[in-house]
Amino acid sequence: MEFTICSGTILIQTYLSSSQDRSPHRSESRPLIAVYHPDQTHTMEAYLSSTVAKQKVFPSVINVQHHGSQITSSSCTNIGHRWIFRIFIMGTWRSLRVAFILGSLFVILLIITYWDDVGGFNLFPQRDLKLECCSQNATARSSMLPASFATTSMGVMRKTIEGAMQPGNGYAVEVKEGDENGDMAGHQQQTARKQRIMDVCSQKDFPGSTRAFEQIPIIELENLIVDDKHKIIYCYVPKVACTNWKRVMAVLSQSLHSPISGKPYTDPAAIPGNLVHKASLHLTFAKLWRQHGSRSRHMMTVKLQNYTKFLFVRDPFVRLISAFRSKFERPNEEFYRNFGSGIILRYGNLSGEVPKTVAEAFVAGFKPTFQQFISYLLDEETEKKKIFNEHWRQVYRLCHPCQVNYDFIGQLETLETDVEQLLKLLQVDHLVQFPSGPENQTQASWERDWFGQIPVSMMTELYKLYQPDFELFGYPEPVNVLHHQ
Repeated sequence: MEFTICSGTILIQTYLSSSQDRSPHRSESRPLIAVYHPDQTHTMEAYLSSTVAKQKVFPSVINVQHHGSQITSSSCTNIGHRWIFRIFIMGTWRSLRVAFILGSLFVILLIITYWDDVGGFNLFPQRDLKLECCSQNATARSSMLPASFATTSMGVMRKTIEGAMQPGNGYAVEVKEGDENGDMAGHQQQTARKQRIMDVCSQKDFPGSTRAFEQIPIIELENLIVDDKHKIIYCYVPKVACTNWKRVMAVLSQSLHSPISGKPYTDPAAIPGNLVHKASLHLTFAKLWRQHGSRSRHMMTVKLQNYTKFLFVRDPFVRLISAFRSKFERPNEEFYRNFGSGIILRYGNLSGEVPKTVAEAFVAGFKPTFQQFISYLLDEETEKKKIFNEHWRQVYRLCHPCQVNYDFIGQLETLETDVEQLLKLLQVDHLVQFPSGPENQTQASWERDWFGQIPVSMMTELYKLYQPDFELFGYPEPVNVLHHQ
């Protein structure tokens, strides 16, 4: 198809099939494309002849060449420039409409799919999780406080918490006369614990403090358990009442069914302890990665921003004693095969072989000593082979408090009062009751007896290994134990 355009006049020459009329057409024209003539300021419109229009064709690609030569045409009264339009014909308008509709449906389907996967469409930039704090939480939780407390001092409390969460501020919370002492004491305690973590993590030389959450290896996120129904994230620390807390999480998430009734457990105390430690039972951040791949990182971020997060800790040295007693003083086949037999061979000055089973080892008197266990922890070669087992891995490496802004930090030493406060915070105190269970027999007063036979040089190195946990959670340096006083 060739267009000869003169100033103010358009001549359309159509080249169709041999059976079509090849003469120029001027009647019953329709707009094709707007053309700006180089010599005029107004727009000239090229019109397609009715013969071509009836075939319902349209230009998809236009190649314009300017030959620059002046011509005289019988259909043109002025001298102009000649332009050649090469028009390649594609499809019909109907095909375009169908393609547009199918494309729109596909995009809508993608949006719906990704909306379900990430739990919400997030158009805003990722926020700094560490700096988000109690200004939102204080408002959300005010409904759980007694009416007298909420009405008289919630404003004071909110302002105080917001100020306390800024690095360098003190822990003081203004208390008005007549406030509920128990609630205020609990909030004061939580404010101080969270402030301490922020202060310690702000130190440049603190291990891992500059690492972003996205940089944490997936293998180190296995201890973060998620309950989507109640929007809770619990980081479990072995030997810190984690069995009972896993029971509570199993009841809330309804992830474990009773073999008798076939229904989900409703009483945490009724769940056998060995069942709640199965890796397949709980949804963890590491499992999210295995299920969703790289998309899980965004899912984790959304959950961390919107869920209530908590953990429980205890004195680091007392926790070590408890771990040793549980895994090496009592017959435990798994820990004997994976750790005990190797500890005996490497640090027990033995030649030859050790019994293959824990039953045989106990009968023959082969058990790791506490000093051999400490030697194993201090050996630089230990973690070159494999990362510390979670039962003696430091809490800052299990739960990453410098990257995760926890809403509640409980301590085993104040378990009873902390549990009561936390269940109210989670708004599940009417759904579950924390199991009482037998009291843990490992006491802080035992430290001197257990560590009394460990050389001072080893105790100094052991404290350095667990010093981050001592500092983060406010446990004093055990001077008497370190120096055998």
